[in-house]
Amino acid sequence: MNARGRFAAMAVSMTLMGAIGATACAGPDPADHAAGAAQPSSSTSESEPAGRTGRYLVFYASGGKEAATRAVTAAGGTVIGGDDRLGYLMARTGAPERIGSDPAVVGVSLDRPVGRVSSVPAAAPYARSASRGPSAVRTTAHGRRAVRDEPLADRQWDMKMIGATPDGSYGKARGSHKVLVGVIDTGVDGNHPDIAPNFNRELSRNFVMDEPNDPNGKKLDGPCEHQGCKDPADVDDDGHGTHVASTIGSPLNGIGIGGVAPDVSLVNLRAGTDSGYFFLKPTMDALAYAGDVGVDVVNMSFYVDPWAFNCTANPQDSQVERLDQKGVIEGMRRALAYARERGVTLITAIGNSGTDLGMPKKDTTSPNYPLDKQRDRKIDNTCVNVPAELDGVISVTAVGPSGRKSAFSDYGIEQADIAAPGGDLFDSGTELKGARREILAAAPESVLRAKGSIGKDGRPKDASVVRDCQGGRCAYYQYLEGTSMAAPHATGVAAIIIGRFGEPGKGGVHMDPAQVEKLLYASAVQKACPSSRAYKYGPDDTQVCEGDAARNGFFGRGVVDAARAATVTR
Repeated sequence: MNARGRFAAMAVSMTLMGAIGATACAGPDPADHAAGAAQPSSSTSESEPAGRTGRYLVFYASGGKEAATRAVTAAGGTVIGGDDRLGYLMARTGAPERIGSDPAVVGVSLDRPVGRVSSVPAAAPYARSASRGPSAVRTTAHGRRAVRDEPLADRQWDMKMIGATPDGSYGKARGSHKVLVGVIDTGVDGNHPDIAPNFNRELSRNFVMDEPNDPNGKKLDGPCEHQGCKDPADVDDDGHGTHVASTIGSPLNGIGIGGVAPDVSLVNLRAGTDSGYFFLKPTMDALAYAGDVGVDVVNMSFYVDPWAFNCTANPQDSQVERLDQKGVIEGMRRALAYARERGVTLITAIGNSGTDLGMPKKDTTSPNYPLDKQRDRKIDNTCVNVPAELDGVISVTAVGPSGRKSAFSDYGIEQADIAAPGGDLFDSGTELKGARREILAAAPESVLRAKGSIGKDGRPKDASVVRDCQGGRCAYYQYLEGTSMAAPHATGVAAIIIGRFGEPGKGGVHMDPAQVEKLLYASAVQKACPSSRAYKYGPDDTQVCEGDAARNGFFGRGVVDAARAATVTR
């Protein structure tokens, strides 16, 4: 797998690559939860080093906490913490298979070594920043709010496709600052000029710590940039999360681009490492926190590492590996349900392997941690991609500028819920060339400099990076493609719906996720399978679309539409 295969995103210079990904770190201390948030019954002891071999998340059945505790003790282990909200113990043990044999235990997952986590917020208190550059929203002589294009709008074919334009949703409904959009990703550059006006510093959290090397000494995140290997909650050392956040909610502030819902509040819920891993515990912590503080919708453009497909009974896997995958499935089911029951709409990227998730045959990328441990596994439909195939989650496929399903996008009649622009470098059915077939959104300048994508003079070195300077201030943007880029378009449209119909509630507004989902589908533009259902993307790449225009494996219920969401009725 490509080094960025864990994400549902691809850079312009990359060829087709594998599915998204991510897995477990250590989580937030109860003391760091926002006021009023539900607390775990116990937390990891400060004296316990996090993430070493032998530290496990032990998920117990309903009412099975005491029995699971006894099972840990009987196996020679020690309970060092846990979380009653999601029903697990944190245990140190050398015998996870013995613990897993107890009927009270439903999964045992290794808490992988990505550092001890305290949910440290961004440094400065939250305030809605003043727009930078000339405002793109003005009041006319008749008191109506008129909107004009952002400077780079001509590069945003994606926003035109879904009607997020001055003549479309921008002139009718742009979301609301009371709508909290959680970005569960690698972080968000909260100081980017096209993020800062909508960045909620007060609620943003980082649930991971950098790990310079993996357990075998191979470079993982690299040297730590901040004291204690803990990045502030307004930092993104990868760029993936910033791109996602920008697509959702870059403001109309006269610089760069506009997002789908340019008036929302963006909350960084970082669960991904600098190297792009999303491990189980920080991902669960981010979801539980989102539910506790009143986040309205979260975007999840990843899969939970180290398994691209989680199989509970694959004979090719060891007993410990099967228990681990059971834990990933059960832990995420509980975390997703916890968030959704508290009003969080859950949106995820479906994946980038060009696979029919209803008929998977092989997994060549798992386990992807520690590094270079992946092997070929035969799999079937009992194996699931997490979170894309779990209940209560809206899974998004990607389309290119011509409207066809992107070649890399996973699909499936049971798995695809809705489609959105995600780019497609190889989409020849369009006049756009090269990088402009992908999705343009904000990029951290520090990341681009570290990659050598911009010169000392600040000028981009290749077509995948764009600089926009307004009023003496410059901002950077990059083209990426992937279902990671498709999901935030759907998230932005969901935010528009919540802004229109949400009632006053915790965090600002509240709307039943089932109602959000219903209106998201109702406002989508139905799209039928290609005339040749066995669609050939290349000599050795034929993908079969099942279903009708109302719902099919390529486009789900259709392509999201912001303009229709701005006027849809219940």
